[in-house]
Amino acid sequence: MGLDAEHGDVVSWTDRRWIDLAGAATPIIQAPMAGAGGVDLAVAAMRGGGVGSLPCALLTPDAVREQVAMLRARATGPINLNFFCHTMPPPPDEADWRALLSPYYAEYGVGPPDEAPPLRLPFDAAMCAVVEEVRPDIVSFHFGLPDRPLLKRVRAAARLVIASATGVESARRLAAAGVDAVIAQGWEAGGHASDWLPTDAGAPMGLMALVPQIADAVGVPVIAAGGIADARGIAAALALGASAVQLGTAYLHCPESLIHPAHRAALAGPEAELTAFTNLISGGRARGLPGRLTRDLGPIRAEAPPYPYAASALAPLRQAAEAEGDLSFSPAWAGQSARLGRAGEPAEALTRRLAAEALALLGAKA
Repeated sequence: MGLDAEHGDVVSWTDRRWIDLAGAATPIIQAPMAGAGGVDLAVAAMRGGGVGSLPCALLTPDAVREQVAMLRARATGPINLNFFCHTMPPPPDEADWRALLSPYYAEYGVGPPDEAPPLRLPFDAAMCAVVEEVRPDIVSFHFGLPDRPLLKRVRAAARLVIASATGVESARRLAAAGVDAVIAQGWEAGGHASDWLPTDAGAPMGLMALVPQIADAVGVPVIAAGGIADARGIAAALALGASAVQLGTAYLHCPESLIHPAHRAALAGPEAELTAFTNLISGGRARGLPGRLTRDLGPIRAEAPPYPYAASALAPLRQAAEAEGDLSFSPAWAGQSARLGRAGEPAEALTRRLAAEALALLGAKA
């Protein structure tokens, strides 16, 4: 059965592969969103019957330990720890990028940082040691997988390893590497696209085309992500061959999310229908709400240094603007389904409601 008495009526999910693997009550995963998700959001999603995720890409090893302990003290169920596996390019020459930003520096009375702020670093041995210590139910990776020695250690410490693919070939490679499930991340998804093969970035695919092709190509469960924010999307993804869904933007509307109030307000406004990919915030291709920077400069600029370096020169501008409630230089990530969310709905209630409504649409009853 998919839901127990604590989570509502007893119902049956047709495809139980992910539910049985993860030990969750529903096939819903709360997406790990760095800067937006944390312990409170994960706790609420788990209490609603989903998988709770902690975004670890911006955390120190000690912070990961602390947050896992807090989460386990407040909720039961499967926990997902998410890490990035990007390749760090050599430090770039930022002269053109800083020149492009110079009018904004003058306007806000700030300058480029004297020292580079901390960068988002890829999964490494120190984080692997934390995984071995806390032994999470699930570890998920973005931008591919870590090197084989680290991956072997993770597999020995975590019950499940999953990773994101934005194309069929990257999904095949993940399955061949031994992941337990593949996250099919469609073009519609908010935040950073998990492009780690050149073919993925060059030929982005929408979720309706991506999910069935990945489901046909790999022998492991598929988790659909991107553009899903209501029960219709969940039912459609499961009908296309997914065994579970991962929702991000839908949870941004919840009071437990950590987003800036201006970001929260914009999610309910007309600009939420105009999300676009930009490389101006981090240097990587990421979908978010339009803002002054993207309107002034266009969403994609060659001057922006590669991921994750672009954020360094923006840091003083972001701090000054956010003090005034302005997100012109901040990551206001959101997927194309942002307007489908319900402002103020608690994450636990959201998870339960979406599960019940999806089951009703699928006609699944015990």
